[in-house]
Amino acid sequence: MRKILGFIENNLLLLAVLAAALGLLVPSVGIALETGISPLLALLMLVISLIFDAKAVQIVFRKPGRQLWAIGLVYGPMSLAGWLTGRAFFGSGPLAAGQTLVGMLPTDVSAPLLVLLARGNVALAAVLNAVNTALSPFIIPFLFLWMTGIELNVPVLTVVTELVLIVVVPTVIGVWLRTRFLSSVSQFDFAWPALGSVLYLVLLLAVVGPNAETILGYGWYALVIALAALALNLIGYGVSMTARIFTQDRGELIAYLFTCSKKEFSIAAAFVAASGLPSEIAVPAAFFAVIQMITSPIAAKILAAKEQVLAASA
Repeated sequence: MRKILGFIENNLLLLAVLAAALGLLVPSVGIALETGISPLLALLMLVISLIFDAKAVQIVFRKPGRQLWAIGLVYGPMSLAGWLTGRAFFGSGPLAAGQTLVGMLPTDVSAPLLVLLARGNVALAAVLNAVNTALSPFIIPFLFLWMTGIELNVPVLTVVTELVLIVVVPTVIGVWLRTRFLSSVSQFDFAWPALGSVLYLVLLLAVVGPNAETILGYGWYALVIALAALALNLIGYGVSMTARIFTQDRGELIAYLFTCSKKEFSIAAAFVAASGLPSEIAVPAAFFAVIQMITSPIAAKILAAKEQVLAASA
């Protein structure tokens, strides 16, 4: 069993590419999983939060400036990057508006998993994720109206409730279990990254399958949309490096890396549908979801390899 789990964790990039290909070629598999996205995300958060205890969370909360910086980056430079890449690749119209929306989305729920695989500060990543996600229904409508002139009618109560159930509740349960039953939970520490990776792959299928027709329907222009997504994703990695202003801690920098570069794509579709806007506005988010779920394992693998080199030379 350990060998299987180790294979999954160490080959997440290859498996992610295969999962994306399967989703495109056999979309019915992903479509069948679509209704389970929310429970899968909640389960992913639970698995990841079993890695750290209440003390680790307390340490994070003692540095509120870290959270404020993350909020500023996620809703400041990344929103501007979304607007700029939207104008650069699409000029104007629904796709440009959609790219702008992607830029201002909160951090993807899977970010702490990638931080874990990259050997970063998982507790910090989980807290940053929870805080900026909880603020999203209050910030995004104003930002989107200001940058595009388009009004978003967000069902705040519904969105907040869903976010609490997907992010906050599983995290609290996981941290409590880790704190209360440390010896029992920690003996399975070898398994949590691999189990999280399995959930990540299932989620990738659930994202690609339902969007396969849309992605393939754009033909060659799908490459343009994918390049726009990749550009924004790479900008996110660059923006995260501004955290070097106040910290040189490797674990913290990795937490910022994925906090800025990964976006919770599902919120875009929910906001667009609730507002009665053209569905094409949500298309860039679907492309970004696929791009980020492939580039993130690459970044995590590179960082983990560097950590092993540093550990060996120490």
